[in-house]
Amino acid sequence: MRPSRRQPDQMRAISFERNVSKHAEGSCLVKFGDTHVLCTASLEERVPPWMRNSGKGWVTAEYGMLPRATGDRMRREASAGKQGGRTLEIQRLIGRSLRAVCNLQKLGENQITVDCDVIQADGGTRTASITGGFVALMDCLLWMQERGMVRASDVAREHVAAISCGLYNGVAVADLDYDEDSSAQADANFVMTGAGGIVEIQGTAEGDPFSEEQFGELFSLARNSIAELVRLQKEALER
Repeated sequence: MRPSRRQPDQMRAISFERNVSKHAEGSCLVKFGDTHVLCTASLEERVPPWMRNSGKGWVTAEYGMLPRATGDRMRREASAGKQGGRTLEIQRLIGRSLRAVCNLQKLGENQITVDCDVIQADGGTRTASITGGFVALMDCLLWMQERGMVRASDVAREHVAAISCGLYNGVAVADLDYDEDSSAQADANFVMTGAGGIVEIQGTAEGDPFSEEQFGELFSLARNSIAELVRLQKEALER
C-alpha cells in the first residue's frame, strides 16, 4: 500500500489555475497534490546577444524554491550569492523541455522566460514545473496572438508534460510524493509530448539496479499519466 493509499497508476489531484499573476503575460498555479508551483511566462521583445539577427526567438526557464516550501526553512540562494547545482540542473531541464515543442523561427526575435517558483514541495517539483510551465507559456503565446505578434499554434507545435514514476516496495508507481520518493528503490522523471514523443528521461536506481522489464513498467505508467496530464492541460486552456 502506498503511503497516500493511491493505486499504483493513480496520480495525485492535479489542477491548473490560469491568469494568477496581474503582470505576467502568461501565468499558471499548478498543483500536484501538495506540491504547488507558481509558473509565470514573461515576454521580452529581444533575444540573447548570440541570437541577434538570426530571425529566431528563445524560450528559457528559471526555477527556485521559497524558503518555507519544505518542512524546514531553506536559505535563499540569493543570500548565498549563487544558485545551487540542483537548481541549475532543474531549470535547464525545464527550458529544454519547453523548447522541444516550440518552433523558435515562428516566435520571431522575442524571448519568453518561464519562471517556476515552488511555493510548497511534496515531491515532483520539476515535473510539476514543466507541466504547469507549458500552460503559462501557452498563455503568453495567446497574449501575443491577441496582439498580432504570433500565431500560438505555429510556435507551440504540441503539448509537453512530465511525471515522476518509481519502484516503491518493488511495485511500479506513478507520481511519487515526498514519502515515496525518499524511500523508493528507483525513480525516474519522464518528459514527453502530447503525441507520445520522448523529450527526456532521467532514471536512477537508489540501491540495486532495476531491470529492463521494470523500466518498461515505469515507462508504461509515465506514458499513460502524461496522456492524462495533456488532457488536463487542454481542458485548462479551453476555459
